[in-house]
Amino acid sequence: MELAIGSTKTLHNGIEMPRFGLGVYKMTDKEIAVEAMVSAINGGYRAIDTASLYDNEREVGEAVRASTAKREDLFITSKVWNTDQGYDKTLWAFEASLERLGFDYLNLYLTHWAVPGKYEDTYRALQRLYDEKMVRAIGVSNHQQHHLEKLLVTAHTKPMVNQIELHPHLTQEPLREFCAANDIAVTAWSPLARGTLMEEGLLQKIAEAHGKTVAQVIIRWHLQSDLIVIPKSVTPSRIVENADVYDFALTTEEMALIDALNQDRRTGGTHPDDITA
Repeated sequence: MELAIGSTKTLHNGIEMPRFGLGVYKMTDKEIAVEAMVSAINGGYRAIDTASLYDNEREVGEAVRASTAKREDLFITSKVWNTDQGYDKTLWAFEASLERLGFDYLNLYLTHWAVPGKYEDTYRALQRLYDEKMVRAIGVSNHQQHHLEKLLVTAHTKPMVNQIELHPHLTQEPLREFCAANDIAVTAWSPLARGTLMEEGLLQKIAEAHGKTVAQVIIRWHLQSDLIVIPKSVTPSRIVENADVYDFALTTEEMALIDALNQDRRTGGTHPDDITA
C-alpha cells in the first residue's frame, strides 16, 4: 500500500477519510490550540478530530478559517458526549457542535462512549443526521464488539468508523478483526500511548535502523496496519515530525515484532465496559 500524507481510506459509504490527522484532546488554551491546528493544516494535515468534551470546537472552526485550506478539503470529526446521549438530546448536541464550529455540516460524527441504555438511541439520532445529509459519515468511539453487534441488529446504516484506544501495547486485534469483517474502519486514539512507549527497547532499535524517532515508527506501524491515526501535539516541530513518516517503510518482520508487544494495557483509563453514564 502506497502511503502519503494525503492518503485516504474509503469508508463503506464511499466517503474518503484521511488516514492521518490531528487529535486535539486537551488542547484548551485557545491561542495555542488555534496556532497548533493552523500549523498542522498548513503543513498538510487534512483531518482534525475533536469532540464536545474537548471544549475546543470553536477553536477548530477558527483554525480552519484561518488556514490556507478550503473547508471542503478538510475532514472534521466531532463526538456527542455521554451526558448529551439519547435520541433528542443527541440532535440538540449536534446542532450545538455545529454552531460552535461555525460549519453547516460535519464529515464524521461519533457516539463518544457506549452509555448503557442510551447508546442505541444515540446512534438512531446519528442515522437521522446522516439521512438528512448533515453529516457525511457516522460512527462510534470506544465501542466493544458486543456494543457493535447490538447496533447492527437494528441499524439501517451501520457505523462507518469505530475510534478506539490502540497502540503497540494495546493492539485490539480481535476487535479490529470484527470491524474489518463488518467493513467498519478503525481509528486509533492515543496512538503513542501517551508517551509511555518512548523507552521501549525494540521500538528504539527499529527507529535507529530507519533513522527515525520512536513516535514516527509507531505512527508508521498504525498506517501500515490499515488504521486511521490521529496523534496529538501542540508543538509545531512535533506536528511536523509526526507527519514525516512517508519516506520509509517497516518490514514484515518489524511489523510482526511490534504486533507482539501487545500487553492489553490501556493508558486512557476507563475500560469501555465500565462506562455507566
